[in-house]
Amino acid sequence: MIDLYTWGTPNGKKVSIALEELGLAYRVIPVDIHHNQQFAPDFLKISPNNKIPAIVDHDGPGGAPLALFESGAILIYLAEKCGQLLAADGAARYQTLQWLMFQMGGFGPMLGQAHHFLRYAPEPVPYAQKRYHDETLRLYRVLDTQLAGNRFVTGNDYSIADIAIYPWAARHEWHHVDLAAFPNVARWYAELGARPAVQRGMAVPG
Repeated sequence: MIDLYTWGTPNGKKVSIALEELGLAYRVIPVDIHHNQQFAPDFLKISPNNKIPAIVDHDGPGGAPLALFESGAILIYLAEKCGQLLAADGAARYQTLQWLMFQMGGFGPMLGQAHHFLRYAPEPVPYAQKRYHDETLRLYRVLDTQLAGNRFVTGNDYSIADIAIYPWAARHEWHHVDLAAFPNVARWYAELGARPAVQRGMAVPG
């Protein structure tokens, strides 16, 4: 059994989608970040950076419990635990890790900044709004180009790279992106959104 500490953010939904796709048994433990539950001492023991998502796998390596934080690390761990969604070796493995890092380093942090300045900032900051919206559009162009010749982000195989990117793309309206301007992303987004496991994972924590 895996305990999933999460909230309804794109980073949290990456892990619930992966758990659903892999068919792993898990228990959801909501961590309400709007009420600062991520700073609770018990959660700090699991996630030293006070961020969701985090997991505790009670059947970790060697049968011992394993706690993990950081969504990218969790996705790699779950994929390797099950031998799915990430090639064991070779070029395909590194292609997937490359695009996972694209999400972790850009298509996430930059979109999150766009969300903040376009949606949550207490007063308009035109420079920041333009800076992060422009970078968001650039990242979508990169993704659209990659998907022009590929069914999924790294080719014909669905992977943790797709799972990592999808929940951020699901908030395209938040970062003022019209998917019609990125037809390859729109096609990919619709295909992933039709997957039952993606639908279930996106509904967590409810």
